[in-house]
Amino acid sequence: MLAAAPDLDTRKHLVGLTGADVEDRRARGAVNTVKPQSSRSYRRILFENAITFVNVLLYVIVGFLLALGLYGDAFMTAILVVANVVIGSFQEARAKRKLDKIALLTRPVATVLRDGVERQIEPGEIVVDDLLLVGPGDQVLVDGSIVLSTSVTMDESLLTGESDLVPKNVGDQVYSGSFCMTGGGIYRAEKVGAASMAQRITEQARAHRAAKTPLQREVTLAIRIMLFLMLLLGVQVADTFRQIYTHVPMTESVRAAAVIVALIPQGLIFMVTVSYAMAAVRMSGKGALIQRMNAVESTSQVNILCLDKTGTLTTNELQVREFAPIGLDEPALRRALGDFAASASSGNRTSNAIRTACPSEGRPVLAETPFSSDRKWSSVAFDDGVWVLGAPEMLLPALVDGAEIASRVSAWADQGYRVLLFAHAATGATLPDPAGSPELPAGLEPVGLISISDELRPEARSTIAEFAAEGIALKIISGDNPTTVAALAKQAGMPGDLAACSGLDLDGISDSDLDELAQRTTVFGRVSPQQKERIIRALRRGGDHVAMIGDGVNDVLALKQANLAISVRSGSQVARSVADIVLLDDSFAALPAAFREGQRILKGMQDIIRLFLIRALYTSLLIFGATQLRVEFPTTPKQSGLIAMLTVGIPVLFLALWAKPGVTPRRLIPSSGYFVVPAGVSIAIAGLTIYAAILSLGGKPEEARTAITVTSIACGLLLLPFLSPPSPAWVGGDELTGDRRPALLAGAILVLFVAGMFVGPLRDFYELIHLPLSIYVLIGFVVIGWASLLRFVWRLQLLPRSVAAVSRWIASIRGWFRRVFRREEPAATGS
Repeated sequence: MLAAAPDLDTRKHLVGLTGADVEDRRARGAVNTVKPQSSRSYRRILFENAITFVNVLLYVIVGFLLALGLYGDAFMTAILVVANVVIGSFQEARAKRKLDKIALLTRPVATVLRDGVERQIEPGEIVVDDLLLVGPGDQVLVDGSIVLSTSVTMDESLLTGESDLVPKNVGDQVYSGSFCMTGGGIYRAEKVGAASMAQRITEQARAHRAAKTPLQREVTLAIRIMLFLMLLLGVQVADTFRQIYTHVPMTESVRAAAVIVALIPQGLIFMVTVSYAMAAVRMSGKGALIQRMNAVESTSQVNILCLDKTGTLTTNELQVREFAPIGLDEPALRRALGDFAASASSGNRTSNAIRTACPSEGRPVLAETPFSSDRKWSSVAFDDGVWVLGAPEMLLPALVDGAEIASRVSAWADQGYRVLLFAHAATGATLPDPAGSPELPAGLEPVGLISISDELRPEARSTIAEFAAEGIALKIISGDNPTTVAALAKQAGMPGDLAACSGLDLDGISDSDLDELAQRTTVFGRVSPQQKERIIRALRRGGDHVAMIGDGVNDVLALKQANLAISVRSGSQVARSVADIVLLDDSFAALPAAFREGQRILKGMQDIIRLFLIRALYTSLLIFGATQLRVEFPTTPKQSGLIAMLTVGIPVLFLALWAKPGVTPRRLIPSSGYFVVPAGVSIAIAGLTIYAAILSLGGKPEEARTAITVTSIACGLLLLPFLSPPSPAWVGGDELTGDRRPALLAGAILVLFVAGMFVGPLRDFYELIHLPLSIYVLIGFVVIGWASLLRFVWRLQLLPRSVAAVSRWIASIRGWFRRVFRREEPAATGS
């Protein structure tokens, strides 16, 4: 509603604290000294890496092994845990240092009034009774009360959960953690530091969040399932030991427990956490600050990017281009516009451009209505009536005569100019409607049009081309005229026929119609914040993964609805606070590289997850198969650790480094089943075949364990070229990449293993022995047969086809039951 503007004399009487006042309050401790932590402490990082459920179990097992004098087994069991703790803590600490430094760039600043002068200070320098200024998009940093208000409305959703804007008048309380959305004002700091609402309520939102990403939740669920399976496996092994041994030796029991517990892929959580932390560091080097962990995953899934032209396609450096007087001469129009822009209490880039083109000292203001993204106009009342500046489409219905306007507006819009209409009502005022919102005055007459240009960013064309190459569709959602926006988009190189739609056409449209319209429309103009939000929701309902770039308070609702919210460093504080990513250089040119980095990380994680799960699966099946055959335990802690190091530990480090950008499924673990299950089951069958054959022919358990170790390592290494096929011959489990490095890595590790077998102390440490040539030949034939069979299974997609057939069978059974019950239902009703 129309609010009285702050009188200039009243503002002059607000001088704020003096330097002596500030020092006095600092001496009394009345300063905003408490700062929320942006991340975990180093001690917390070390503790959380060292104390996990699986690690504690392994610590206990290491203790038992030491007590039994099995120092080699204890060493191999402990070294994996220690390595994970040390490497994980080091990587997270390194990422923490870099991210904390980067986070300082986007922290809010306070504007205070001291000694009658506005100053910008750090939030920690605020003292009690300071006078702080807020405008649209600014965050309230401490609790206090309003002393001067010009139509101030606050968003307190972070505190209350309610999204409705709350009007604030003189004397009303404001709370830290809320944001100014419209108008402007001054408030007095009353509660600072630990006493403020920010510390009591919103600190949790700014402190380190332990919320897991979707992939982390999948990994956690997989580990919990495997924990349960390991318990069942342990029971099975214990039962087998009782049948094999008259008295179950403690040594064998503890060694078996060490192997079983080590099967749980706890390293997956470590790899996900560290990969995401390092991805955030690398993305920051490309100009994109990751504020939330799930942003790394989201960047790899985006297929639609919504953006406003202002600040993305254009530089947001506005310049008045031309005046079109209506009923006034141009000098009079310039004077009126200058008085309007200079007298309004809250400015923006548009009013600043007008001030530059039309200098003025301003006039005494009787009342004003600040600009709103919903209304798309503002007004100022002087002693000669009400002057209104806004979008022509919004003012036309209230004009006495708008015949001369349409053609000029259309001509300028076609050139990509922003067009504003300036109008005047000699008497009356903007009055509130029944809902309390301001209405345009009666008798509004047009006095002129102005065109404003906004320069295209130099990198806009190349960036749009990069998005097109990545298969990411762009949609522009703007408050400007859709014709203006479409013209600028074409100048920036957006391809195809840019279907445009005005927000005026979206009023009253149903969600289903909007879903269809959102898919086929590229440019949306004259949209309100609520309409932006509806458009994002419509795109998401269509199954798209939507990213949204926004910098102002009018973008916040849409940002909250997007899968990936992106803001810019120079944007409003409220926009930055809800963003998943902040563009540090204010340029969306950083996004293609950031999106590719996200794809690269997820692609690497896909291969890492496959290797972890395959090893856990085939080793579990080997142990289970051995218990069913009632034979010796098939491996030792040292041998299990050697297999894990050569087939998983070393390769995953290089796979993460060599990963290339590419589309990945939204759920990595379920989608990996077609690769993991055939590989894990077939390796287990191959290993058990050799193990049982050697024992049945009178071989020693040491020979059988050595053979199964060699087989597991050979099969595990052959998985690397299957993961990243260097040539068509290896294609089956994944698409051709042409990257020979994984295959060369597998060959190098195999050579090192073979060489190690000739080093007596090393061979003895891992409890391996030399095998007869006949056994090596047998292993060779089995491994070659295994690889050929596995490629055949993958190429024919036997597992996906089987799952699809079972799903169709289950669906047909359900359909049959529904049809039967539907036929019986009328008969039952009739009876």
